[in-house]
Amino acid sequence: MGDYDVETAFLGQMGPYFWVTFFLLNTVFVSTGFNGLYIIFAGAAPKHSCLIPDVNLTEEWRNAIIPFIIMGGEEVQSQCSRYNLTVVKDFSDEGYIPGRDINLTTLPQEGCLDGWNYSKDIYQSTIVTEWNLVCENHWKVPFASSTLFVGYLFGSLISGQLSDRFGRKKVLFMSLAAQSFCVLLQSFSQSWRIFCVMFLFVGASQISIYISGFVLGTELLSKTMRVLFTTLGAFLFYCIGYMTLPWIAYGIRDWRALLAVLSATSVVYIPLWWFIPESPRWLLIQGRKTEAEAIVRDAARRNKVQAPSVLFKESEVEKIPAGKKYTMLDVLRSSKVRCITMMCLLLWMAINIGYFGLSLNTSNLSGNPYMNCFISAITEVPAYIVSTCLLRKCPRRAILSTFLIIGGGVLLLIQFIPDTLHYVALALEMTGKFGFTMAFTIVYIYTAEIYPTVLRNVGMGMCSSAARIGSITAPYVIYLGTYNKVLPYILMGSLTIASSVVNFFLPETFNKDLPETVEQMQECRGFCGRSEKKKYFENGASRKRPILQEEASEVQTLSL
Repeated sequence: MGDYDVETAFLGQMGPYFWVTFFLLNTVFVSTGFNGLYIIFAGAAPKHSCLIPDVNLTEEWRNAIIPFIIMGGEEVQSQCSRYNLTVVKDFSDEGYIPGRDINLTTLPQEGCLDGWNYSKDIYQSTIVTEWNLVCENHWKVPFASSTLFVGYLFGSLISGQLSDRFGRKKVLFMSLAAQSFCVLLQSFSQSWRIFCVMFLFVGASQISIYISGFVLGTELLSKTMRVLFTTLGAFLFYCIGYMTLPWIAYGIRDWRALLAVLSATSVVYIPLWWFIPESPRWLLIQGRKTEAEAIVRDAARRNKVQAPSVLFKESEVEKIPAGKKYTMLDVLRSSKVRCITMMCLLLWMAINIGYFGLSLNTSNLSGNPYMNCFISAITEVPAYIVSTCLLRKCPRRAILSTFLIIGGGVLLLIQFIPDTLHYVALALEMTGKFGFTMAFTIVYIYTAEIYPTVLRNVGMGMCSSAARIGSITAPYVIYLGTYNKVLPYILMGSLTIASSVVNFFLPETFNKDLPETVEQMQECRGFCGRSEKKKYFENGASRKRPILQEEASEVQTLSL
């Protein structure tokens, strides 16, 4: 097979076929937006207190049986304990008045032995109210959230191999069906354990949708449309789904009904099977030349151009000596590569902890949780647009450090905002979300440009694994807010500021040649070694080629 882009150049760059394919593929990413973060509402914890059974208590004792505790500097009613019911009933029967005749602080306390009362002002039902995931079982909520990201990890490992074997289109629609089916089964979960198991499969199928759709788009679209698709289109349509989620959840306050409705939305993608073609590149690799030609000729008809009589010429297969196979061990052997990789791993972990931490925290913020989630989602839209523009004109290291400092700095400021100014705290958190989204987008391209071609796949794979570890950790970082509400902000802010400092030691890649070999990467200036540029060129190395924007953007697929 010759050069596919050259042999299909007659299709042009911006024809109707490419635009229709662009929008149809992007609509698939809408489902990843609202199916990935419904745990924000399904796992929300309403206000609650110990259930007091229907026993003979005076009104004064029924109101006083819940003790007050100090939380976050405020005196609030305990959510996990009550005064001993037997003792309180005896005092009530004897006619004592709480606070006047009896010093409440001397009374023994007990747990919520009869269950809890949950407020229904916002949520009618969540997994928290369904299975009493509060107090000593509160840890089960972040655990459930983390199973989604564990599914991301497993799904990212197998989806690429499946799409290489069975085709991008088949795996994309199989993943859509699997996601819908798993979410539907999850809505019928009879226990927290089953919910977590199904959430793992939801995560695996969801990341498979993203990866297979991402690969299919890069292989179907022209070079011009490919850049737009990989750097902006997929992310913006994900945001559309993310912004849609709170409105659906606002109308459906029961978690089981919410999941059932979300799973049913995948039905709208069934007609797309007849409009989205298989990747001609993959078909050619599989030797299915006739099917590939049929797709390209249909594209020519839609673009109203004349296709040549012979599309794909059989090129002579040249025997190329097998090159060295690079693995993770090669990353560890070189001190320069090893140190740069360690810094990249820290960057990816910190950014993912911050991004997913703030995304999952919207239900814990003051104010309306549905509006908070919508604002959090809409904040990402300008971030994606601005980052795409800045990547074309600005140094990577400078803009990445800038937005890491913005994201981490505002989180550290939140602890100084009084509770009465919750709108200011919300604005700061959304500013932090904007910074993390910018950093999330930039770090993909930046890391791809740092690694040489021979190590790029390995390096991006390691960074992707670090990102998954960060996202798995994020729910537990938010869980720390149950002990002190500012603790998650301090932790995320400090980690982000530290990563911005580490970022200054990474080499700059803007307007630099893309390294091909490990030796060429060694000349990058950074924290872990001195430049070997002079020595390298004295040995007669060839000049490196300049980086292409579309090539760097395509590398995002490897890191997903």
